[in-house]
Amino acid sequence: MKLLDGKTAIVTGASRGIGKAIALKFAQEGCNIAFTDLFADDNMKNTEAELQALGVKAKGYASDASKFDETDKVVGTIVNDFGQVDILVNNAGITKDTLLMRMTEEQWDVVINVNLKSVFNFTKAVQKTMLKQRSGSIINLSSVVGVSGNAGQSNYSASKAGIIGFTKSIARELGSRGIRSNAIAPGFIITEMTAKIPEDARRAWEESIPLKRGGTPGEVAGVAAFLASDLSSYVSGQVITVCGAMNT
Repeated sequence: MKLLDGKTAIVTGASRGIGKAIALKFAQEGCNIAFTDLFADDNMKNTEAELQALGVKAKGYASDASKFDETDKVVGTIVNDFGQVDILVNNAGITKDTLLMRMTEEQWDVVINVNLKSVFNFTKAVQKTMLKQRSGSIINLSSVVGVSGNAGQSNYSASKAGIIGFTKSIARELGSRGIRSNAIAPGFIITEMTAKIPEDARRAWEESIPLKRGGTPGEVAGVAAFLASDLSSYVSGQVITVCGAMNT
């Protein structure tokens, strides 16, 4: 029997990067996957096909995670299509990095809305189903910069720190109904986003990490699978850093 047989997960922002790695790992473990992203583009179609090829039910949905009404609507559609939601992975996120002195209100607002408000939107929409089931695992993607901060990322750091506070509060609020809430705080993970960093800067990052390398999306996905499964049935309200000891 696979780790997540018979379960259904919603993964936001899953057409690429860490979100896609989590969706694929869950599917390999027998989980049906509903995933969202901003556009129904080729990335979404390709991800959908890859998931279905693993023998599970999988469907992509175009939805703006930062919009409350859109989120409520898409979750209703997913529940109707899949019949249940056992796992929610709030992964959708963006960066608009710049020093505070140069940061515009728009750069602040869009990062907070996509990264933090989306977590509120999806958790609020999904909790109705999880409360009826009296079970569920909510996994929120934070970041090491949400734990320790980082120059030039005050908007991103604030959004990821907010996710940690939200995660711990929801763990206390919904725990009595069998619903767990945890956060993952990745460090330097090699994705399309980090690939844009200049080579010398990337090498400097890696040299500062005790394990002397960046992490992979699959390594984050492995931790997500643990938190989604019954292996972590008594783990709630926690922040697990996946950073190669960069942030200790």
